[in-house]
Amino acid sequence: MSKYTRIVGTGSCLPPRRVSNHDMTTLLAARGLDTSDEWIVSRSGISARHFADDGVLSSDLGATAARHAIDMAGLKPDDIDLIIVATSTPDFLGGFPSTACVVQRKLGITNDCAALDVQAVCSGFVYAMSVADNFIRCGMHKRVLVIGAEVFSRILDFNDRTTCVLFGDGAGAVVLAASDEPGVLATRLHADGRHADILCVPGAVQGGAIAGSAFLYMDGQAVFKLAVSVLEKVANEVLQIAGMEASQIDWLIPHQANIRIMQGTAKKLGLPMEKMVVTVDQHGNTSAASIPLALDVAMRDGRIKAGQHIMLEAVGGGFTWGAVLARI
Repeated sequence: MSKYTRIVGTGSCLPPRRVSNHDMTTLLAARGLDTSDEWIVSRSGISARHFADDGVLSSDLGATAARHAIDMAGLKPDDIDLIIVATSTPDFLGGFPSTACVVQRKLGITNDCAALDVQAVCSGFVYAMSVADNFIRCGMHKRVLVIGAEVFSRILDFNDRTTCVLFGDGAGAVVLAASDEPGVLATRLHADGRHADILCVPGAVQGGAIAGSAFLYMDGQAVFKLAVSVLEKVANEVLQIAGMEASQIDWLIPHQANIRIMQGTAKKLGLPMEKMVVTVDQHGNTSAASIPLALDVAMRDGRIKAGQHIMLEAVGGGFTWGAVLARI
């Protein structure tokens, strides 16, 4: 039985349709809403986001990101023995069949490997990484495909400029493999359902129709205040578990939600901004996809090197939060 879990491949996928802040300003102006590039950037750090075309599903984006990750790992799809997809925008109403099963089919995997979805909103990828790590450490699985995939443009209210400018679509993936060398050093997950109403989609299916709202709702100030506090705490928790100091982190890769939350977290950990991977400016908040998207960018451009330590951390609706500390 292997003692450790290592990241052996990463991949990502953004839909071709890039929507700049100028494009958003034009779209919202047609609805009688006033906004600007400066207004969006100053509040979020976002300059653009990507929206999927009609008919493109989370599984489509996830399968593309997965192929890139599997290729980087030097594997074939049938080498994967577990698929975990983190998503809040599954392909099917009610979440079944799971998006993971659909991805399995689209990848052409025929080995009957297990496949499941994880729902922790923006913390979903961190949750899925922790689940995969435990499956590998206990010896149940050896090569796990972990995907974060979202089409948040489908649940945005374009009459609410405070939320619709923040989110985008995309997917990111990693392949985790059993190893005798240290990889994932520590994970920690939390949730507090008392804050469920500050970030949610407050609708439900009833009699074949939507009861309530099918659009995302967010209390931005409440989320901001809670996010900075819990991200610092959970980062310190995983450092303590691993017996490390914040100064030993080579790269902080937080959930790409809002540049002010990200900067606040780095500051509390005493890390310079140069040690933080930032991609939120180019794809906005892609929920469970944002961390693996940022990780893949930094892996492929050479910033992240073998032997370095990375900290992945996120907060999401629920309210959920968590962190993963790993050595590449």
